[in-house]
Amino acid sequence: MDIRVLRYFLAGAREGNITRAAESLHIAQPTLSKQLMELELELGKKLLIRGKRNITLTEDGILLRKRAEEIVTLITKTRNEITADSQTISGEISIGGNPTTTVLSAASALRNIHKDIQFRFFSGDAIAVMEQLDHGSLDFAILIPPIDAQKYESLLLPDASHWGLLMENDSPLAAMPVITKEVLRTVPLVLHQRTGLQQMIALWAESDIEQLNIAATYNVVQGNSLAIAKSGLGYFLTPRDLLAPELDRGYCFRPLEPALEIQYALVWKKYPAFNKAAHAFLEEVKSLIKNG
Repeated sequence: MDIRVLRYFLAGAREGNITRAAESLHIAQPTLSKQLMELELELGKKLLIRGKRNITLTEDGILLRKRAEEIVTLITKTRNEITADSQTISGEISIGGNPTTTVLSAASALRNIHKDIQFRFFSGDAIAVMEQLDHGSLDFAILIPPIDAQKYESLLLPDASHWGLLMENDSPLAAMPVITKEVLRTVPLVLHQRTGLQQMIALWAESDIEQLNIAATYNVVQGNSLAIAKSGLGYFLTPRDLLAPELDRGYCFRPLEPALEIQYALVWKKYPAFNKAAHAFLEEVKSLIKNG
């Protein structure tokens, strides 16, 4: 597959219309249509469903879009790193996961010194983030331990997540200052789908996952997490640092007691092909941790 054709395909997927995609690429519409049909012939798969006005992706088309985005990003990143001025620390540093205070402080400090460095933050669940890290699309990931030490290097960050329940002020548990193990075992919960986190919570509650009243799970909360708390589906079990510093009126957060705190880790692949910017960022994070 030619990288140029992959860019054509991504333009079509993004615009949802062959004419608009051709205009964005500054090529003729028949040329783009021909290239996309030849791509389908090359792969032996139907990638697009062509309607009167718009196009939509087939299941194979959705997979190709995901891979094409990774390929184009990696090629662009590699080209920029190779052609960069060898005397200048510049380029892109890509980080997946929820950026913690330490990570953001290191990024800001590095940018104050090296103005040509750019940061790209990628949001997604742990599976999506690790996949991007494995493919080389991400330099670093911010994850909750444990970390596979055979595949990755990691640095424990001082940033910790403090877990508790998000709820409306008129919820039955809102009158309690803290949420105990006994209480948690009796109420419906909305929690992350990651098995490791569920096991951690069950261990804290001195219970089994199957015995917890799990009403719903999520991988990434899109939009306003308060909507989940308001739905009445269950109590939203979450780290406090993922919520706004000041909650909207009508909502409250009640911490678990005894406290359930989990430190984040900065993770990268073993034997990474870091550029100078990524090396400098890692050293900045280490310096912040050392100097407290």
